[in-house]
Amino acid sequence: MEVVAYIKVPYGVLVAVAFVLAMLFPASAADPSLSPAQPPIASDGTSLDQGIAYVLMLLALLLTYIIHLAELPISL
Repeated sequence: MEVVAYIKVPYGVLVAVAFVLAMLFPASAADPSLSPAQPPIASDGTSLDQGIAYVLMLLALLLTYIIHLAELPISL
């Protein structure tokens, strides 16, 4: 038989410890002397292809929905 001990800590104490740790150890310590990366000059067409794919998937979903609605018996 295994005995597990739980420590009850108030929620505010956990928030305060997390806040202090976040201030002491920042995750993003960026070097300000480095310049940001340059944006790409021209698009390679992948975003356009992805947009067309999303439109085609939406069209297929709507067509499937309409076909399944037509198969349902309508009773008033």
